[in-house]
Amino acid sequence: AISASVKPKSRQDEDRISGALAKLAAEDPTFKVGHDQQTKELIISGLGDLHLAVMVDRMKKRFNVEVELGTPKVSYKETISKTAKVQGKFKRQSGGRGQYGDVWIEIQPLEKGKGFEFVDKVFGGAIPRNFIPSAEKGIRQACLEGAVAGYPIEDIRVILYDGSYHEVDSSDMAFQIAGAMALRKAVNEAGPVLLEPVMEVSVAIPEEYLGAISGDMNSRRGRIIGMEVKGKLQVVKAQAPLAEMFTYVNDLRSLTGGRGSYTMRFSHYEGVPHKIASGIISQYQVSKKQGEEQ
Repeated sequence: AISASVKPKSRQDEDRISGALAKLAAEDPTFKVGHDQQTKELIISGLGDLHLAVMVDRMKKRFNVEVELGTPKVSYKETISKTAKVQGKFKRQSGGRGQYGDVWIEIQPLEKGKGFEFVDKVFGGAIPRNFIPSAEKGIRQACLEGAVAGYPIEDIRVILYDGSYHEVDSSDMAFQIAGAMALRKAVNEAGPVLLEPVMEVSVAIPEEYLGAISGDMNSRRGRIIGMEVKGKLQVVKAQAPLAEMFTYVNDLRSLTGGRGSYTMRFSHYEGVPHKIASGIISQYQVSKKQGEEQ
């Protein structure tokens, strides 16, 4: 019903946190522990606020581990909406042997769920064969790191079709860097789109709360997709972005006087509205700039 991210309060708690959580999860089947591969966060899930608070208290008393709970990050994704052709050129000369890698790529949007496709169309030795896997490696790495907001890029085709090299200064690393530079530049020119996870939500409530629940779901950018009767309850079926659902367990309790319940599962990824996407992107740019300054 509710999830929270977990951070240890001190460095020494960091090593003990996983063991403590695993023991608590083994004792209580309604308490779940997971690790989000994309956001790198440790996530705990339970039946409600109180349940998680009890578990955190148990960790402190039984295992002497103190943690801070937060709102989990959303696993956004990036994609593109149009085709772009760009050059990625990495050239550095600082005494002795330099670095030189130069690639031309075209990126194209793919259908939803197609992932990533790399196509080698280099002819006539513009790039030596041994450097093409290096350029691909750099492109793939940049796809994992994101171009506009730091999230993985998917559903794109990358065509490597031209480039140049230097007899002495070209290296695997130079072509990796050139490939990554080209990919980031191309995504920025190809109408980048931020995608968010959309959840399928099923809310069971007494009929008198139907209006309140529908209005609340609309305020969360949700869409009502159907209703059905289950005994004395109305079941509202909806789709809503995960980003808007983290406090739902508490809000539903308030709206229905504790008489409503819901289940939620992942449905699909969908484009984030421009205004919200702009906020996420500018927040990422600020934190990236601060990281570079440090």
